[in-house]
Amino acid sequence: MENCYCVIMGGGIGTRFWPFSRETRPKQFLDFFGIGRSLLQMTVDRFAKIIPIENIYVITNQMYANLTKEQLPLLKDNQILLEPTRRNTAPCIAYAAYHIKACNPDANIVVTPSDHLILKEDKFIKDLQKGLEFVKNNKALVTLGIIPSRPETSYGYIQSSDKSIGEFTKVKTFTEKPDLELAKVFVRSGEFFWNSGMFFWHVDTILDAIRKYIPDISNRFDLGLDVFNTPLEKDFIEKNFLYCPTISIDYGVMEKAGNVYMLCVDIGWADLGTWGSIFDIAQKDEANNAVLKTQALLYESKNNIIALDNKERLAVIQGLNDFIIAESGNVLMICKKKEEDRIKQFMADANITYGEKFK
Repeated sequence: MENCYCVIMGGGIGTRFWPFSRETRPKQFLDFFGIGRSLLQMTVDRFAKIIPIENIYVITNQMYANLTKEQLPLLKDNQILLEPTRRNTAPCIAYAAYHIKACNPDANIVVTPSDHLILKEDKFIKDLQKGLEFVKNNKALVTLGIIPSRPETSYGYIQSSDKSIGEFTKVKTFTEKPDLELAKVFVRSGEFFWNSGMFFWHVDTILDAIRKYIPDISNRFDLGLDVFNTPLEKDFIEKNFLYCPTISIDYGVMEKAGNVYMLCVDIGWADLGTWGSIFDIAQKDEANNAVLKTQALLYESKNNIIALDNKERLAVIQGLNDFIIAESGNVLMICKKKEEDRIKQFMADANITYGEKFK
């Protein structure tokens, strides 16, 4: 598609997937399903079906530059944008937008995380085309709203309004992850959709919004308008990215702007942010155990997820129900599924007690 670009955000650590996801090799670089492609590679494959490979950008942390190049050899160096530090999604998206603006002032951009799974790719491609066409013709900030299949507490929600332009509905409110009772109310109402974290906009529309709502970012980047997409860009980013506030694009722009629209979709979407999200979509045995990429014998055990990164190792498990059993490198973790939100603390405690070799 002419003037269409994709920005893939791939700089997170993925601490909720510890011990598989480590600071040196986080989840977006891992092949969770044993298909020979990492989550990052699967994301590029998906968007390359409609967007030219030369228009696909990955923005990631400097420490993952070599990993990214290794996994995505078709991308040129100037398509891998490197952050010197983590500042959440707003500075990340701003950096990509300034860079792409210097390459093509007429760019229409789709922004996506690197760790999503989409099962209905044919439907997604059609919705992708709709989104890019809409922002080409409308000064709008667009997000994909996922039709909810259950009252989920680990996703944010978007409320639709009664105003629309064609299939695109004006957004009324954004809500962070609700408790279970509120999530049930949201789903029953029919007005609320899961926040996919995928966005569409014309490059000028998002830059105007950043200048209006997060001037602390635009003021810094505007100092170097003539350096983007030149050899001077790297040094400029090194010096200036550090001064950007740590803020998400949802909180910084989307919750404040008056030109936010949503396309409601059913694309078989999952945000692979937790072991629980992997369990939900993984194949199960007759006792509802999900065994990933490994060999296992299970006795009197049900509703577990078992993942070992050594395919030659055998897991023998007896009498466990509703657990995560994950082994990678020098760490074995056995954790109740319902308490997986403690995994970040487990990792922090391991580093404090035994040093950063477990990070």
